[in-house]
Amino acid sequence: MKLNKQDILKALETITVPGEGQNMVESGAITNVVTFADEVIVDITIKNPALQARKKTEVEILQAIHKNVYEKAKIKINVTVDAPEKSAPNVIKGKHIPGIKNIVAVASGKGGVGKSTVTANLAVTLAQMGFKVGVLDADIYGPSMPIMFDVASERPLSTTVDGKSKMKPVENYGVKILSIGFFTKPDQAVVWRGPMAAKALNQMIFDAAWGELDFLLLDLPPGTGDIHLSIMQSLPITGAVIVSTPQTVALADAKKGVAMFQQDSINVPVLGIIENMAYFTPAELPDNKYYIFGKEGAKHLAEDLQVPLLGELPLVQSIREAGDVGRPAAMQTGTPLEKAFEKITQNVVQQVVDRNDNLPATEAIKITTMAGCSAVNKK
Repeated sequence: MKLNKQDILKALETITVPGEGQNMVESGAITNVVTFADEVIVDITIKNPALQARKKTEVEILQAIHKNVYEKAKIKINVTVDAPEKSAPNVIKGKHIPGIKNIVAVASGKGGVGKSTVTANLAVTLAQMGFKVGVLDADIYGPSMPIMFDVASERPLSTTVDGKSKMKPVENYGVKILSIGFFTKPDQAVVWRGPMAAKALNQMIFDAAWGELDFLLLDLPPGTGDIHLSIMQSLPITGAVIVSTPQTVALADAKKGVAMFQQDSINVPVLGIIENMAYFTPAELPDNKYYIFGKEGAKHLAEDLQVPLLGELPLVQSIREAGDVGRPAAMQTGTPLEKAFEKITQNVVQQVVDRNDNLPATEAIKITTMAGCSAVNKK
């Protein structure tokens, strides 16, 4: 069969360009179509640099041509990424932490989805892979890292760096940790207004001797509030990981979390979504999966938002038990949990590598107040 260029273009008109409301032909994304007998070459330019977006575009083109023109057509697709230019990174004096290569925020729109548990297990898995890792427990009102790393009774010591006194993070399992939990009693509630919490965070960030780190993980509090803005005001975040359960209520809040980081004025790349408590498998029925909170909710959300799904974690009693005794579940050698966390961590690392290869450094932001409302601007 001899393919016709007009038939190919008509088929491609059935594909909508994400976020533009136009099909690939109308939008100008299709830059060239060449046909040779039963072969066709399609040149397309997209604005989304994510590997997932590129693969999705290629699959949609293949399906459209095979379905609407010729099912045995031989198709070659050349995808060019034309991401919008971003302004050069703005180096903020006093805001850069020497020695820290990547800062990854772990967030959730809703509490109780296992964000801190995921952060702890990501940290120990990164350390087991040979990376130098630190964790900043930025959940001021509900710090949990001291318990999860079995260091609740420890206190950061003072050390001198370049003639200045600094806090030396507590270390366990090869991970350096700082948390407000080290400075409060177990039964003491932290009743602070935003500025006090922000000041405490700044001290743990900039008055600490973190040393050389490949990754500094930030365990953020739930929601999208003052602490989040303070963190992004203080640090240029490499990327954000969103944790959610499959249930609709959690997904709605996770969507808000993604939207917060993707605002033009904030512009922190979202590395992906992790679905926690994805399913339950009883020990006596190892081949069965029960989707207690819903099925593949985070997967569908990731597809809708065009961000990667980094992986799924089952609802397992041993994850909770491991966190309670201060030995993260990812350290259980040879178990399915170790493999699950290892796979997710590998995906996070790959997304960080892709992000650093394709995008400029994230800027810190500045916060101003206008007519009683908070406005966020690039700094």
